[in-house]
Amino acid sequence: MSAVLEFGEKREEYAVPVLNERAVRAGAGILFFLALVAFMNAWLTGNFQPTRVFVVAFLIDFTIRIFINPRYAPSLILAQWMVRRQQPEWTGAPQKRFAWAIGFALALTMLYLVVLNNVVGPVNLLVCATCLLLLFFETAFGICIGCNIYNLFNKEAAQLCPGGVCEVSDAKVTRTSMAQFAVLALFVVAVGGIAQWVYSTGRQNPRLVQQNGASVAAAPSAPLDAAEIERCKVPDFAKALGHEEKWKLHNNCK
Repeated sequence: MSAVLEFGEKREEYAVPVLNERAVRAGAGILFFLALVAFMNAWLTGNFQPTRVFVVAFLIDFTIRIFINPRYAPSLILAQWMVRRQQPEWTGAPQKRFAWAIGFALALTMLYLVVLNNVVGPVNLLVCATCLLLLFFETAFGICIGCNIYNLFNKEAAQLCPGGVCEVSDAKVTRTSMAQFAVLALFVVAVGGIAQWVYSTGRQNPRLVQQNGASVAAAPSAPLDAAEIERCKVPDFAKALGHEEKWKLHNNCK
């Protein structure tokens, strides 16, 4: 039973339980992809059903990770299989458990808001964005933000951090030169100029439709009753975020 209900592997060469960072990072990438698909589906089409399914699956996955054993979490099973031919990179398990607890709390919040109460508002956006940010930094840069927060609440500093950031000295850190920053700045300016040109030469009003070779406005919708008008009244928070059209889309308003 102890082999099942444990967190991390105990290896003689390390003082703390460890996890394979390559599998953990691959698992974060899998979850990030699925979360992004669900989020963009809700954002662009107003369909929150994939998001609700993902939230429940995410919560189950993290429950297994934290309270049973990471080895049996579905995302990590798939991730471990994907990186099975790569040399393991061992990282400390305690800080990972703390970081995953943050993800678990976010999943519980989304379960209450989106799955159980169908809440639509800025809180959902903030929680989703936070979750995506944590997953993105983990999979793209190998930076565990939750692991960094771990040191703020524990007397013993984290050991065996991803990329060796806990042990590396400032003298060994790769520096970014001013020339590299200048190239990056020029790239951003160039892309900004290209974007301005693209938008200035493209069609300005997507509501216009082509009919008989001429651009005419789309036909107006049927008149709405008073109750429907009140239901589709855009709230102040959506206006403040510049989110009027997306709010109407999410609430099936025209």
